[in-house]
Amino acid sequence: MRVLIPSALQSYTGRPWVEAEGASVDQVLLDLDRQFPGIRFRMLDEQRRIRRHIRLFFAGEMLFDPDQPLPADGELHIVQALSGG
Repeated sequence: MRVLIPSALQSYTGRPWVEAEGASVDQVLLDLDRQFPGIRFRMLDEQRRIRRHIRLFFAGEMLFDPDQPLPADGELHIVQALSGG
């Protein structure tokens, strides 16, 4: 599947779009971490919760559970939430 990487994490990948495999969100993130060591920890904390500043979308739906199943094709969009006030 194609994965859109936010600009803040492109220092790991070197490009905005990458390919990754997995039957769930966590498996896709594990595959990304295999290819780009350290990137998964920037998205999931030690308890496997999606970090507050990261949003994951598939087919226009926001994902909340790392165990959420994903189809083999499509696009996972990883978005970094903006903060400020």
